[in-house]
Amino acid sequence: MSQAATERSGYDPADLTAVAAVRAMREGQLAAVEMVEACLRRIQQRESSVRAWTYLDAEFALEQARRADERRRQGAPLGPLHALPVGIKDIIDTRDMPTEDGTVLHSGRKPTQDAAVVSLLKQAGAIILGKTVTTELAVYAPGKTTNPHDPGRTPGGSSSGSAAAVASGMVSLALGTQTNGSVIRPAAFCGTVGYKPTFGCISRFGVLRVAQSLDTVGVFTRSVEDAALAGDALFGYDAFDSATRPAAKPGLFDTTCSEPPLPPRFAFVKGPAWDQAQPDTRDALAELGEELGALVNEVELSPRFDGAIEWHRVIMEAEMALSFAPEYERGRDRLSDILVEMMERGRRDLAVDYIDALAQREGLRTALVDVFDEYDAILTPAAPGEAPAGLGSTGSPIFCTLWTYLGLPAISLPLLQGSHGMPMGVQLVGAAEDDARLLRSARWLTEHLAN
Repeated sequence: MSQAATERSGYDPADLTAVAAVRAMREGQLAAVEMVEACLRRIQQRESSVRAWTYLDAEFALEQARRADERRRQGAPLGPLHALPVGIKDIIDTRDMPTEDGTVLHSGRKPTQDAAVVSLLKQAGAIILGKTVTTELAVYAPGKTTNPHDPGRTPGGSSSGSAAAVASGMVSLALGTQTNGSVIRPAAFCGTVGYKPTFGCISRFGVLRVAQSLDTVGVFTRSVEDAALAGDALFGYDAFDSATRPAAKPGLFDTTCSEPPLPPRFAFVKGPAWDQAQPDTRDALAELGEELGALVNEVELSPRFDGAIEWHRVIMEAEMALSFAPEYERGRDRLSDILVEMMERGRRDLAVDYIDALAQREGLRTALVDVFDEYDAILTPAAPGEAPAGLGSTGSPIFCTLWTYLGLPAISLPLLQGSHGMPMGVQLVGAAEDDARLLRSARWLTEHLAN
């Protein structure tokens, strides 16, 4: 479909959800080339302001689309993500494109093979559109990306470009990663769905290692159903990632689209960082609680959960110091001050404190069993408030820290709005390896509030 035809019809394929786009292309109502052209037009319109991409090859994307159209014409089997354009965070290896990890120390780096998740996307029929901006080594020093709703505000990080690309309509699916709050926070700031699965559900082979006990691949999408569709394609065991486990796939999409036997019940948890919640967040969550009525109850965590913030820091910084030791040794002067500071703290942490921080997780997970027996999901802030003004930082991930530390699945839903008109996310957290129920509850909540 040409741009002129798109304008006449009022229909732009770039506005479709991933589920709708794949359905239209599988059924022949939309060509893959038309889909990619629509995404490229949107990028041309908005990239100069949003700056979501670090690498984009339009002709390579169109060539992938032409091959996808040819497969359909020949009657070949089509994957569940047939011809869907996808953005890939630039810490995830792609053999067809550079992967530079947001640092000058890796400038020009060209992997020789795809990360496991990229291979799975290709196997599912997706089109790799390009690489999205990450913060420096997926930590805190910002990249060039701005918030699509206000270029003077941060998009969050570290998956800045992926969140902004989906929020600005450039793609309907993009990959990110989370070691602290790098999926949930930018999703909340940019107004997209951001889904971080249970730790170990998606292989990290070929993904920059930040902290191996915490790193998790996640997705940014336009809907909960889109996130489930992507999860079905990406979940699985990989012998090259010891965190993954041989297990049957949970059937995320089918469960997500099904009706729950009863309306979900939510445990409102303020968490150990509630004092950092801004008035907008407190007011919006209070209104949400009134809307849900008896379906939500406040649950107070025991004081032992207060230690999770520090335990997470010890694990993240100690493992980061090990992961980035080569960069520190050969290029410390070209790393950001904040990254150097974190690595040097990690080098000073005691082994006994690191081992204790790892060991504490199981006790906290056990303490939540009763909560998840009674409630379908925990409801909690995704971030302190709206995306902060300025581009010098990516905002605080503090409301994600506890759940990342515990390895629990979480999703940010763009259901709230702040006093400056910026989106704010509601974070739902599920029981470990119960991602399907979490996503079903998230879809129910989204539809309930829309009615």
